[in-house]
Amino acid sequence: MANSKYEYVKGFEVEDEVMLPNLIVIRVNGCGFQNFVFKKLTKFYQRRSSKILSLIVSFFTSLFVAKWKEFFPHKELRYPPTFRGKVIPCASVEVLQHYLAWRQHECHMANQYNTCLWKLVEHGISEVEAHERLKGTNKQEKNELLFQQFGINYKSFPQIFRQGSCVLKKKAENIVKYNENGTPIKRMRTKTWIVHSENIAGKSFWNEHQNLLKDLGGGIRENISKIESEYIRSFVFESKLLPSTWIVVRVDGCHFHRFSDAHKFEKPNDMQALELMNTCAVAVLLELEDVIFAYGHSDEYSFLLKKDSLFYQRKLSQVVSIIVSLFTSSYMMKWKTFFPQKQLMYPPSFDGRAVCYPSTRILNDYLAWRQVDCHINNQYNTCFWLLVKSGKSKTEAQLALKGTLAQEKSELLAQQFGVEYNTLPPIFRHGSSVFWEVVLENENGASSEIVPRRVVVKHCDIIQSSFWKANPSILA
Repeated sequence: MANSKYEYVKGFEVEDEVMLPNLIVIRVNGCGFQNFVFKKLTKFYQRRSSKILSLIVSFFTSLFVAKWKEFFPHKELRYPPTFRGKVIPCASVEVLQHYLAWRQHECHMANQYNTCLWKLVEHGISEVEAHERLKGTNKQEKNELLFQQFGINYKSFPQIFRQGSCVLKKKAENIVKYNENGTPIKRMRTKTWIVHSENIAGKSFWNEHQNLLKDLGGGIRENISKIESEYIRSFVFESKLLPSTWIVVRVDGCHFHRFSDAHKFEKPNDMQALELMNTCAVAVLLELEDVIFAYGHSDEYSFLLKKDSLFYQRKLSQVVSIIVSLFTSSYMMKWKTFFPQKQLMYPPSFDGRAVCYPSTRILNDYLAWRQVDCHINNQYNTCFWLLVKSGKSKTEAQLALKGTLAQEKSELLAQQFGVEYNTLPPIFRHGSSVFWEVVLENENGASSEIVPRRVVVKHCDIIQSSFWKANPSILA
């Protein structure tokens, strides 16, 4: 593929690799919290913080939507759920041990408080009064309140409420086939288990799961006698995006070549798939007022936030994970609208990254880069798939196009297939721009700007300044 003069903007992308020997923990927050611990020597997406975070949050979101009906068959999912996450680098197994102890302690404290709160509310006290009643109470006092006022022994509550859940991998014998006389042949296979342990940071838990210690590259030397939350918080830092800069969050489909093949998308462009992506982008703009513009093509979308945005205090992990999560859940929930006859074979996932651009000129060059990329890829893919559909193998089609210029591809399309490239649908050639449309009304000869009324999707040239002059409110 040819390079464009706008590719210099890639230099503004910052490397965010989590260096060894740090252990990587991804915390996902939504309804409660989940923590995902990676192997110490993991090379998952080469340990890039934003990519790991966004993929975990996106896949978690996808599964949440996909599994909803299984657990709530009589409840409709009324709107796309979102989750946010952060990366927790743990410098050692000891730090991880303290972190897990802290999170389990928080689980217990929050559940005990909420159990008391809602029992009080159920018995006629307002939420405000219930909070006031519980203010300053310690653990023992809450236990006594539950027992004396409601006859509840807190320790009799299900472990999943009090202790949370651990999902872990371990090897177990599994029957893989039977021989000729019916004898089962067994092999060791890795399986996923859900356990509820009173102390996931204790030596006894880890001694039961030695394979986990091997993956973590260390051992648990002693139990934790005291939860030191401030000690753990010293490892939980948040990178903030530079103030007074344009923030762009780019969302990309993960392994979407495989996904499009599995779902038999039309080549080189599937109109329904593109319209689905556009609908997801519209959902992001409607939900997040700080997102003022989006540009997308194929399986990617770039979301632009206001230059003075304070969305989640410009915390990188929060900004990226929220947008990726909302985009993912919208994709899942809108699938049947665009593909009513196609079953979703497996949940898709998207990765994301945030980049800051210091000036409007550089921002415009970034968007120009993405639109040039759209044109280059679309022209190539249009030629490629027409050659394949005409009988050439994929290898032959690649060789035929190797080294060709844009003009030569246009001539190939016109002469060999009777296709004028410039007459192809604009959504294929230009991609899609999503923004709030501002209505200007004349009243007594004066022009007054009205609050944006709707989000629009347009397929036009955003490289030329004419687009931005026609829509000055976008970057105002």
